[in-house]
Amino acid sequence: MSSTLKNDRFLRALRQESLERPPIWFMRQAGRYLPEYRALRKRQPNFMDFCKTPELCCEATLQPLARYDLDAAIIFSDILTIPHAMGMELNFIEGRGPVFASPLRTEHDISRLRLPEVEEDLAYVMDAVQLTTSELQGRVPLIGFSGSPWTLHAIWLKVREVSSSQK
Repeated sequence: MSSTLKNDRFLRALRQESLERPPIWFMRQAGRYLPEYRALRKRQPNFMDFCKTPELCCEATLQPLARYDLDAAIIFSDILTIPHAMGMELNFIEGRGPVFASPLRTEHDISRLRLPEVEEDLAYVMDAVQLTTSELQGRVPLIGFSGSPWTLHAIWLKVREVSSSQK
């Protein structure tokens, strides 16, 4: 894979190879600090609708690469797409951030969650990855992200606990 990339410094660092310098990338590359990102967000002010539009996610992913000599692109998405796909209504309130209409507070709340059909409910994420990979044309690797291991583990423990109590 790295042989097809024009810049594989990030991947070589992951393999602990000797490098002329460390790779440069940073989380939230497509963030509020970029005026072009803010302009892009005005085209689709609803954050979840923005996340569900592969073309907008691709553009937001590529914007930092147009400004900076980065060694990796980070796909524009949000970890809250998962709970949204599980049936949790999510709204982003200006000045407050993400707010769930019905937060998980009880075992009953958790029991209402549904397992998403990943290929269907989260297809827009893969569409954004495919589009962005194509647009990158091998310039740099495309990386993703997920909730921290501790966040994912805590959710798994709670779901397991609720499942056990329902048997």
